[in-house]
Amino acid sequence: MEDLIVNKVANSGLVNIDLEDYYPKGKRIQIDIKSQLFQELILREKDFRIWIQSHDWNQYKDAYVAVFCSADAIVPVWAYMLISAQLEPLAKRVVFGDLETLEAELYKEIVDNLDVSEFADKRLIIKGCGNLPVPRAAFLMLTNKLRPIAKSIMYGEACSTVPIYKSVN
Repeated sequence: MEDLIVNKVANSGLVNIDLEDYYPKGKRIQIDIKSQLFQELILREKDFRIWIQSHDWNQYKDAYVAVFCSADAIVPVWAYMLISAQLEPLAKRVVFGDLETLEAELYKEIVDNLDVSEFADKRLIIKGCGNLPVPRAAFLMLTNKLRPIAKSIMYGEACSTVPIYKSVN
């Protein structure tokens, strides 16, 4: 008699969800305006406007852009608005913050718009480790969205899951 290899995971009824499957493709760029400040402390409007006019904004075409200042300086809101006005017609998305903030914002939109009806009353595994920079916040957002409808939620891989939630019904 032949030894058959049986895929117990496939037969278990577990549904795997990999947040990397939803990762928006495209270049990520951050703009740190620290280098545009006088002595990394003060924003001079005239100098800043010259930089705005002379900067090559086309490099951000179809990119996801995070705009922030890493210096401990007071930057007026209008400075970020000037940058945003230049980026809006070119970039796919512009956010205030660093790249981690950008990824969280992208995933917020993804999870908010995700049709989770196919996961109702299912035993779910949200895949953990991966190769793309899926923000930790995305795992929380997805858990919050799935909890009201899922039979159970686990984290990790089918061979080693961590239980997160189990319905009492």
